[in-house]
Amino acid sequence: MARGIVVTEDTHSGLNLVTGGTGLLGSHFVEQLVRRNRRVRALVRPGSDTRYLESKGVELVEGDMTDAASLRRACEGVSIVYHAAARVGDWGPWQEFVDITIEGTRKILAAAIASNVKRFLHISSISAYGHPNQEGLVIDETAPLGVNLHHWSYYSRAKVEAEKLVWAAHKRGDLCVTVVRPSWLYGPRDRATIGRLCDSILKGKIKLIGDGNNRLNVVHAGNVAEGAIAAAESEIGKGEAFNCSNDGVLTQKQYFNLVAKALGEKEVTRKVPYRVAYTAAYVFEIIGHLLRSRKQPLVTRYSVWLMGRKTFFECQKARKQLGWTPTISYEEGIPDAVADYLKQRNASNSSTIGATKAVAT
Repeated sequence: MARGIVVTEDTHSGLNLVTGGTGLLGSHFVEQLVRRNRRVRALVRPGSDTRYLESKGVELVEGDMTDAASLRRACEGVSIVYHAAARVGDWGPWQEFVDITIEGTRKILAAAIASNVKRFLHISSISAYGHPNQEGLVIDETAPLGVNLHHWSYYSRAKVEAEKLVWAAHKRGDLCVTVVRPSWLYGPRDRATIGRLCDSILKGKIKLIGDGNNRLNVVHAGNVAEGAIAAAESEIGKGEAFNCSNDGVLTQKQYFNLVAKALGEKEVTRKVPYRVAYTAAYVFEIIGHLLRSRKQPLVTRYSVWLMGRKTFFECQKARKQLGWTPTISYEEGIPDAVADYLKQRNASNSSTIGATKAVAT
């Protein structure tokens, strides 16, 4: 437990629901809650890979964010909801972000209210603040949401709207909420960004955006889970938002080179100016939308901003009020995440080869 935390009544004995349980952050919520001997239920989509959750011995409830009836079943008897499910990624039809992230949040809030849930921990994102790129600018929880969002930045826009719904429920007195805003997540069971980064380095296609000395907001999913649980189980967290957005000091160059080292590759030295990368990404996005392509462009403005921005998002509030101190360092976590990705990739390749041989025979 984090230092200086006042724990709410029945926190330890109540049932905890995790939405998005098979995802990166959701699976780490499950891991951390089980480690604390909490009772855990996970909402999982039909047909999803639940092997990791099953290995943790948690209760599984099938459903998804578009199915209100399944959400009502999932919330029955629950004390704390950890709402991590959302439409992730920086590309895709706006309607999917509406259905899953916005309307899905509306549905899970209604289900939580009907079940008299004691605390609703909502996972938002630091990208909900907007997309500033001002050198020396440091943003904390007092900043407004949704400022200067990119056109077509559906993920960020949906996060803003979902968070508005959460705060409205809290202000009405319908539900006691806590909001956590993570940043660029990584860690074991990451099926998105770490793989793309590793593949780019292995193919020699990776370039630093700018000089590479900008400080990144990168955070291990396990560390975010620890901070979020501390917030959800405390009186301090009631009606509060917390950035859980870094594990210490890490520049873009350091991040890429820690990944490269874990892969046994040479350091990343090639560079591209931020403005050039941003403009190219915008052109790719325009072409993609004109062609109504479901395939993500080679690069997007969101990914350029994520890697090359000069603005930093601070998380001193979580450190001071919750006593949150990330337990997994970059030096430990990044090689571990890379090893996990390589293991999963090799297993997938082996399965594909095995299936091909079976067909051939």
